[in-house]
Amino acid sequence: MKVVFFGTPAFAVPTLERLVLGRHAVVGVITQPDRPRGRGQKPSDGPVKRLAIRHGIPVLQPERLKDEAFVAAFTALAADLGVVAAYGKILPGQVLAIPPLGLINVHASLLPRYRGAAPIQRAVVAGETETGVSIMRVVRELDAGPVFAAHSLAIGPDETSESLEHRLAAAGADLLLRVVGEIEQGHARETPQDERLATYAPRLTKDEGLICWDAPAPVIHNKIRGLHPWPHAYTYLEQARFIILESAVSGGQPASEGRVDRQPRPGEILEAGHASLKVAGGGGTWLSILRIQPEGRRPMAVREFLAGHPVSPGMLFGPG
Repeated sequence: MKVVFFGTPAFAVPTLERLVLGRHAVVGVITQPDRPRGRGQKPSDGPVKRLAIRHGIPVLQPERLKDEAFVAAFTALAADLGVVAAYGKILPGQVLAIPPLGLINVHASLLPRYRGAAPIQRAVVAGETETGVSIMRVVRELDAGPVFAAHSLAIGPDETSESLEHRLAAAGADLLLRVVGEIEQGHARETPQDERLATYAPRLTKDEGLICWDAPAPVIHNKIRGLHPWPHAYTYLEQARFIILESAVSGGQPASEGRVDRQPRPGEILEAGHASLKVAGGGGTWLSILRIQPEGRRPMAVREFLAGHPVSPGMLFGPG
């Protein structure tokens, strides 16, 4: 078959690689326009575009998918099937109608749960212990099409969205190739989603990273790992902003030196020394910070951080 691919970030790369190395012809790649990246904020190619260029595949980067010139160029590719993986835009009906076999999508959740732009991060922040990938037919409604196949993966208690995304991208590429083969052979089965079970995973914003220390420590821990590598969880100490990169929740009691025998305030530092930085959460819980990044500085392990910052028990992390 002739396949056209829609995708933009690193999550989509394994799927495109599998298609390129497989028996089907990838006749074109549609990816988002070049965006400013890196410290210099200079426009540069995205991961999918770089891969397409390396394999000599024609690339289209429309600003608007309804633009007549793009629709004509897309039609001229004469693709049998469209494959979508983290493209980043909703496809209009006129685009969906062009490939005779329609378009299918690699979605990083077990649909109908976590429809939307940030299914991986939302699942980790919510403390889910399982997620997966689904291959679905693309329809006009957001992530609402019938599902061809799904594959589940366990989420580790300390796993970040970054590491989970890598595993889901690989699993999605394998599953996608299987479904494409079934579509070619004419025996693919589509199962409608149960709308009653649908949940939404909206796009992340920077403001969501602010830690509320009134929450129990496991909830804060899930937020830290769920928002890594972007937008990161952060907090303030004496008006300075700190990004919390890695944490742990464990049993036992932190040392109580430097504070009276009372219920600590949420955000209060309970232990600061010997490579240990423990902070009170809500409900009598506490969190151990393992890696931290002062604003404008590089990330550092907590031992290095404590060696260069005068932090002591009783000080308070807060909203700034």
